[in-house]
Amino acid sequence: QLQLVESGGGLVQPGGSLRLSCTASGFSLDNFAIGWFRQAPGKEREGVSFSTGSGGNKGYADSVKGLFTIYRDTDNNTVYLEMNSLKPEDTAVYYCAADYFVYGLYATYDYWGQGTQVTVSS
Repeated sequence: QLQLVESGGGLVQPGGSLRLSCTASGFSLDNFAIGWFRQAPGKEREGVSFSTGSGGNKGYADSVKGLFTIYRDTDNNTVYLEMNSLKPEDTAVYYCAADYFVYGLYATYDYWGQGTQVTVSS
């Protein structure tokens, strides 16, 4: 059974950092594109970052460019989203998604995790 599990969310003060993890079970993330998405209450889901299967191509939403970093740990079959200088508007449920054929902030991914809550508040 192919499964993605996110972790690492929590409550952080503005300006703080968090690292989200997306760990796959039942399949190898090698050659799978990974996308990170978020959805705040009352808002549409938006793409935050992506990494192609090889890890050679990465992208970020303008709102997080220079603040968030996506990277892979192939030994642990995990993709991370390092989030720095967090702002209250970053508060959302964050999801990771995987797909073998498509990638990008607006692509439709086949496999999704259950999400992890990130709350930025003082």
